[in-house]
Amino acid sequence: MTDQNARTLRRLRLRPDVWSVGAAVIAALVLMPILSVAWIALHPTAPIWGHLVSTTLPRYLTNSVVIMLSVGALSAAIGTGAAWLVVSYRFPGVRWLRWMLLFPLAVPGYLGAYALVDFLEYAGPVQTALREAFGWTSARDYFFPDIRSRYGAIFVLTGSLYPYVYLLATAGFREQSGRAHDVARALGAGPWRRFRTIALPLARPAIAAGTAIVMMETVNDFGAVDFFGVQTLTTGIFSVWLEAGNAGGAAQIACVILAMILALVAIEKASRRRVRFHRMTRGEHRIEPQDLPGVRGWIATVACALPFLAGFVLPVAVLGQHALTQEGGWITPGLARAVLNTFVVGGGAAVVTVTAALFLVYGMRLSGRTLPMVVLPATTIGYAAPGAVLALGLLIPLAAFDNALADGILALTGRDPGLLLTGGATVLIYAYAVRFFAIAQGATDAALGRVSPSLPLAARTLGRSPGGTLRAVQMPLIRGSVATALLLVFVDAVKELPATLLLRPFNFDTLATRAHEQASLEKIAEAAPPAMLIIAASLAAVAFVARDMVRAR
Repeated sequence: MTDQNARTLRRLRLRPDVWSVGAAVIAALVLMPILSVAWIALHPTAPIWGHLVSTTLPRYLTNSVVIMLSVGALSAAIGTGAAWLVVSYRFPGVRWLRWMLLFPLAVPGYLGAYALVDFLEYAGPVQTALREAFGWTSARDYFFPDIRSRYGAIFVLTGSLYPYVYLLATAGFREQSGRAHDVARALGAGPWRRFRTIALPLARPAIAAGTAIVMMETVNDFGAVDFFGVQTLTTGIFSVWLEAGNAGGAAQIACVILAMILALVAIEKASRRRVRFHRMTRGEHRIEPQDLPGVRGWIATVACALPFLAGFVLPVAVLGQHALTQEGGWITPGLARAVLNTFVVGGGAAVVTVTAALFLVYGMRLSGRTLPMVVLPATTIGYAAPGAVLALGLLIPLAAFDNALADGILALTGRDPGLLLTGGATVLIYAYAVRFFAIAQGATDAALGRVSPSLPLAARTLGRSPGGTLRAVQMPLIRGSVATALLLVFVDAVKELPATLLLRPFNFDTLATRAHEQASLEKIAEAAPPAMLIIAASLAAVAFVARDMVRAR
């Protein structure tokens, strides 16, 4: 290729087209909240940073780091251990436990917190049974740990988040060569040594990725730590912004959270870049599960059942009991409105997010230009950003734009249109789309990657336009993956709490906010119906994940 041809090709790749411009617009909309937070933090209306550093910020940061590291370490240990057991051994109940260990994904941390406090508080069944059994008459007669503490938050968040590590570690162990383990066994290596020297190093990238997701979700949590009364960086955003009325200080706390998240992502990527892992054979022989007879098999059953019991059975049993005994709780107008609002904003967010992701990924593959390929990774940053951070970065600039737009329309027409974006559910859909864009992008990218390149090429040769090729050729082949992406985004939007609390319009409840408000008023019975509806919706997404695990086997 001559220099002239090379320069012409570079100019063509850099020249914007509809796909490149669309990719840039989508990336700008996704990155806008993050950039907005940074701008607000650098230009506060009042100098509050020094006051935060000398008063509340150390407490927020300490609690956040301790909870994040504790939940990450416990989730890594539980998820990795359970994954190794179900992949490598046969023991009583393993066929059921293999997918039941995913069920806690359906229970958000804040719902687990409501159930745990109700179960273990002074008036709950555990302490009541202890007082009756031993004849105690008051709390002064015995010691019982305070469940509304940092340790309670660690327990609940670990129970709901360890499946991320379990899911990825299971895939990491399953894809390993069984021959390497057979050779090690023939050379006299015991189970622990094979796990430590072969299985764990090969699965390390998957375990590290799952642990990073767990720690990011821990930092994002608001409902559980708020209910337990633990002050973290996320609750600090609410306190400084809503109670102290200082958006600049809240943005500065949000920047601390973003710095932690980016550090986690950088550490996880660096750990994978420094070490290379390769399969030791091209064959399809995988690890052959070994029988665990007698007591050892039952110990493995109990070890795998405990996380499932703590993360799913306990909260579902407590909340389900309240929901079944709540007279009229299922037919209240407030619950009906919350269900409708949840479906409207969750469904709208799912359609918008998946459509934008499909446009971006298809455009990148179609054009082959530089700009879409550059901006594609940047659009995944929203998933790493906590909902409270996104809410702060969205509400302030959109409110300013909304007011300016309303003033302009009033000046031109004499009619006040009100707040078009922040006065309704539009801003909520926007926040959900930014927060969960990475999920839709990953699903659509993987789906399009499985389509043979010859099919769209043949359609284009026969005169189909790019849009026509997508509609007639590729969409029928990827509609299953698109439907899965729609479901996953919808379910995550249903569970999202901090962004919804900050961005919802007045008198606009979703299932998450209704459950949180009722539980905050110590009305667990009233919080149970919306909580059970959230769990039921989330179980649909868990069923899809479990189905993929079964197919992978």
